[in-house]
Amino acid sequence: MKILVVGSGAREHAIAWKLSGERDVSDVLCTPGNPGIAAVARCLPADVGNPLELAEIATRENVELTVVGPEFPLSCGVVDVFTERGMPIVGPTRAAAALESSKAFAKDFMARHRVPTARFKICTSAGDALATIALGEFGYPVVIKADGLAAGKGVVIAEDRAGAESAIGAAMIDRRFGASGERIVIEEFLVGDEASYFVLADDTQFVAFSSAQDHKRLLDDDRGPNTGGMGAFAPSPLVTADVERRVVAEIVQPVLQGMAQEGHPFRGFLYVGLMLTADGPRVVEFNVRFGDPEAQVVFPMLDEDLSWLLASAATGVLPSRPARFRSVPHVAVAIAAGGYPDSTENGKVITGLDVAERVPGALIFHAGTARDDGNLVTAGGRVLTVVGSGSTYRAAIDVAYDAVSHIRFEGMQFRRDIGQKTLNAE
Repeated sequence: MKILVVGSGAREHAIAWKLSGERDVSDVLCTPGNPGIAAVARCLPADVGNPLELAEIATRENVELTVVGPEFPLSCGVVDVFTERGMPIVGPTRAAAALESSKAFAKDFMARHRVPTARFKICTSAGDALATIALGEFGYPVVIKADGLAAGKGVVIAEDRAGAESAIGAAMIDRRFGASGERIVIEEFLVGDEASYFVLADDTQFVAFSSAQDHKRLLDDDRGPNTGGMGAFAPSPLVTADVERRVVAEIVQPVLQGMAQEGHPFRGFLYVGLMLTADGPRVVEFNVRFGDPEAQVVFPMLDEDLSWLLASAATGVLPSRPARFRSVPHVAVAIAAGGYPDSTENGKVITGLDVAERVPGALIFHAGTARDDGNLVTAGGRVLTVVGSGSTYRAAIDVAYDAVSHIRFEGMQFRRDIGQKTLNAE
């Protein structure tokens, strides 16, 4: 089977890496890819926001299956174009992708289908939003979310009225997130522990994947601004068998059934961002693709062929069982460029990868890297994801940070507490 992976980040590197070692995969292509992906797949230039160009590449290369990594091509309707042409692809249609591309749609959808989530209000003007904050309906802290896609940076947890007003101004007046901030969602702050749960779905049928926990804040101890993710570990000790049963019964099944009832059956990866509250699991957000950096810890644990599962989803023959995983903890540390998550410093020479890759139990996935005059250099906000595995979480943490210690580039930053939350549970 010849498979095309769409994307250029560490998530797509993890997908391509997994597929490249499987028995039924003859060739892995990636567009546009990155230098790390080029070691396991043939990379082709393309504009991932142009569905027609992606379809032309798949046709020209006789691709038998396409899997979409990031959310942007999905929101542009790449699955709709491929489906119209009868080309197998894994991912939701543009309409179904609104679960991620519009937080307002997702909140209204959850209200219609009684999916547990935080109380909320959708505001279409700065005046409406500021008036809502002035009334203090949700108390403090309060969560301010840009409606559209914002690369994981469109959410602000405001500790007081001044912070909330500042977040509203940035999104709706200053247009920090462009059109994504034309509407915002104001919602109550949920108290509990965060975790992520994943399924691969084909309409109402689905295969359960592993749980994980992400670290969104830039700095240790969950301080600093939100990012696309500074690290993750899997599986999550918080997602017990009882919690998983509730998540499936109260969230996953109603969502898939609701999407089918509304004429937008969901196919692809559904990421459920959870807050585990005293009253049970609540949805913080949906993603309509696998998480990043969660993919980098989950796919190395998968103990069966990803290609077979993807092909089954694309053709509507998913098995009615959970995916098989090795029970070996994995911990991922994201290394970011100087200035991230705001303006980033690109073109910095990266050294030490060869030594880091030789650390037993370590894997390195490229995100924002490029080649320049023979050197590997930084080319994005999050540059690399370093993954460690071991018989315990403690062992996996040690492997990951041992590998990180060998990597150098000017301005590099990373959190030093990834996975620490697991140690109490362990």
